[in-house]
This record gives sequence, C-alpha cells and structure tokens, in this order.
Amino acid sequence: MAITVNRKALRLYPDAKRVIARFYRPGYEDRAKSIVQRVLSLSEEDVQGDFQQVLRRFSGRHRNITRIFENHCARILNSLPEGELPQDVERLSEERRMLIGSFFTMEYAIESAAVYNPSIVEDPDQSDLQEGEKRIIVSFRATGEGHISSLVFRRGIVERGNGITLTPPGALLDMPETVNRHIYDKREFLEKLAEMQIRKDVVHEVMGRLGERFIYGELQASIEETLKNLDLSYTRRKVVQVINWLASSHYEVTFSRDTAISERVLFPVSYTESNGIEDARFVRFKDEDGSVTYYATYTAYNGFTILPKLMETQDFYHFKVMPLHGEYAQNKGMSLFPRRIDGKYVMISRCDGVNLYMMFSDNLNLWQNAQKIEEPKFPWEFVQIGNAGSPMETEKGWLLITHGVGPVRTYCLGATLLDLNDPTRIIGRLKDPILIPNEEEREGYVPNVVYSCGCLIHGEELIIPYGMADYTSGFAIIPIEELLDALLSS
Repeated sequence: MAITVNRKALRLYPDAKRVIARFYRPGYEDRAKSIVQRVLSLSEEDVQGDFQQVLRRFSGRHRNITRIFENHCARILNSLPEGELPQDVERLSEERRMLIGSFFTMEYAIESAAVYNPSIVEDPDQSDLQEGEKRIIVSFRATGEGHISSLVFRRGIVERGNGITLTPPGALLDMPETVNRHIYDKREFLEKLAEMQIRKDVVHEVMGRLGERFIYGELQASIEETLKNLDLSYTRRKVVQVINWLASSHYEVTFSRDTAISERVLFPVSYTESNGIEDARFVRFKDEDGSVTYYATYTAYNGFTILPKLMETQDFYHFKVMPLHGEYAQNKGMSLFPRRIDGKYVMISRCDGVNLYMMFSDNLNLWQNAQKIEEPKFPWEFVQIGNAGSPMETEKGWLLITHGVGPVRTYCLGATLLDLNDPTRIIGRLKDPILIPNEEEREGYVPNVVYSCGCLIHGEELIIPYGMADYTSGFAIIPIEELLDALLSS
C-alpha cells in the first residue's frame, strides 16, 4: 500500500557567509619561521597600522577575533624549535603578537558546499511552549572547502499540526572555548599491556614511534604506519586491536554560554577526524535511573580511513568524544537505541558495509558481538542497506527507518518494525520505499540521494529530516498509524 508523504516547503541551503577562523600553516617549518621574522622586522608604527587594518576587515565577522589571533600566535611560536624562537618573545607587544597570529589564520566557510544528512532530537529545554508544541534540535553535516565536514545545529519548534519553524541562524559562528585531550604516559601504557599478557613484538613496533607522552591521534598514526609497512599475522593484528581498546581515549570541548546553538560548530579536532565529522546520528537516551544523555554516533575520517566514534552531551554546550571499540565497531552507520533492553546497550549497525546487524553490550564503548538481522531483499536496496538513525519506540514495536541503495546508485528510505523485547526479530518490513528522490531532490552534488540520520515521532506523525543529493536538506511528514499498519500487514 502507498504511504502518505507530506514534503514540507522548508529547505536549508548552503550559506557561504557562515565562516569560522581556523588555524592555518602555510608550507613547512622554515616558511612559518620566515613569516614570523618578517613581522618582527616591522616597526612598531607599521605593526599598529597593519593590525588596525586587519581588525577593520575581520572584527565584525568573528566573535573575539583578537583572542583567536593570540591563540594562533602562541600555537605557531610553540611549534618552532627553541633555538629559532625570536629573542625576548615574551616582550613582544600585544599588537605584534596578534598580527603574527593573523598570518596563521584563515577563514573557512563551513557549509559553502552543502548542508545535509540531518538528525533530529527533542530539545532539553521544553519550557514556555504552547500545548502540542515541541522544541527540537536538528543537527546537520556541513561541508566546505576540501570537502571537510563539520557538525552544525539549528533550534526549532514543531507545532501542534506538525508545522516546523527553525530559528534563523546567528550572524557569528563560534568554535569551542576549550579543548581537552587525554594524554597518555608511555611507561604506564606499556605496563598495562604487560599486565594483560600482551608482549608481542608488534607492541614495540607501534609504541616505538611515540614519545614519553602521547595523544590518541598519534597512536593511531603509528598503528596505521605499522599496518602499512608490516605483513602482520592474525594474532599480531589482534594485538593491535587490544592496543586500540586500551587507548579508550576521548577529548572534550566546551562552548561559551553566550552562544546560540546555531552559532556552535563542531569542527574536526582529533587526528582520526581531520578530514571530517560525518553523519552524526543523535539519540535522546534515557537510562535506567531516569537520567537523560544525548549520544551521537558518527564517522570520523582522516582522508584515508574511517573510525566510528561516540559523542555525548547533556546540554549541547559541553561535548565529550571518544572512539568506539570492539571487533564489530566497524564501518559506517552505527545507531544507538534510546534505552537499554534487558540491561544492555543496543546498537544497530552495518559492520560489513552491506547488511544490518544488531549488537548488545554491557559497555557503551565496546562492541564485540553482532547478529545479522536484515540483508538486501528488494531491488531498491540490492546494493546495500543501512539505518537512517536510531530506532523509535512505539506500542507496536521499534520503528526503524532504513536506507537502501539500488539501480544507478539511487538512495531511498524504507521502514522496518522490530519486536520491542527482542529487536533481532523483524515484525514487518516494507517492500517499497517510503521516500524516493523526486525531480527536485535528485539534483545536486551527489545525484539521486535522499538520506536521513535520525527521525522523531511527534503526536500522530513521523517527522523525517533528510538530505537531498548531498547538497541541501528538507523535512517530510508521515502519519505514524498508517506507517505502522502497513508494516504489520507486510
């Protein structure tokens, strides 16, 4: 039976005016040194004049640009060998330091190319609303120059009749105020591996490239180098996996409290995601003690390899990020269920790149077992299937929106219904897609694609935010009872 789909007129398009000021290092070390030396050769009068000109051009485009210049100056000076630092560096005038920093700063238009693959959750703040309204937060994958992806947000309200209004974005964007990375002590790390009876030579191959103190990204780089240069046996590859598991590190970022959510940008921080934070799937997770945490699984990409990671927040100001571990924490498209089942965390995944799997774990960061529950069955999904966000709990079962790839690499959205108590058991599965790219939606950076990273049930309808052709985003509404009835009769 055909499913009623109401496409909303609301669209989000790329906006090249939304820029951040990020660190920029042109060329190699000697080039950075020569730039610093040129600024040091300027007279104080020239420094004052040149810096005022920079301020006139950029102070209105960024929140606290002088702080950014100071940070970038410190970063570049700290990167130079001690013998090549300018004399009396601590006595440099404030203006000269900020002018140095301006040469190591670049503007980056975070969504100049695309804003797509959205995920929607209930806002933590549900105050001051009319009856039947719900405040929402929608996340988007934003892509700019070099196809680097970051994470941006919009706040909005779903009205009683499921009209959707998004708050206009703020004029200025903001990067996190603080970034804290976990730092490892090499001696303690090796001692722990020895306690675990992990003594194979590959440990020294990996760890030998690292300093006495190191961060997670440096460890990942050494592991990649080891895997590239050595033909490792199965057991030695297992050792590498154990090293990864032991390094269950994370970083944390915090935004200023005076920023609107549309002004906050999660730009790649760690080595593993240097080329992108891709397709975050947010879920409002309610634990057994009643506490609520927002989690997002996403794909970190460094230009060569991908790594599934987990982000958590309670207020969308402070975010913790950590890698996901385990044999089945692989590939793209992992989505966490919104609550535990029989005391265990549950994840839907596509660990082999083609089929859907169900995973259960006592540890939110470790996924060692997987059970295949769904494989391509209908022509519109013959290439591969995946989830379109976390399953949603209904009285009739877990509603899972899926995506499938079919002829001419066309991405469509479908639906599956899972048993509430045993989500490995499929109750219903639609033969036909519920959303197919129409003539307007199929044109873009990647043609013939509709894709979502998370939906929301409000009242009697399902709200599907979705990306179109990896370029722009919109919303579709489907009557929930009609969809459930179709699934139960499939």
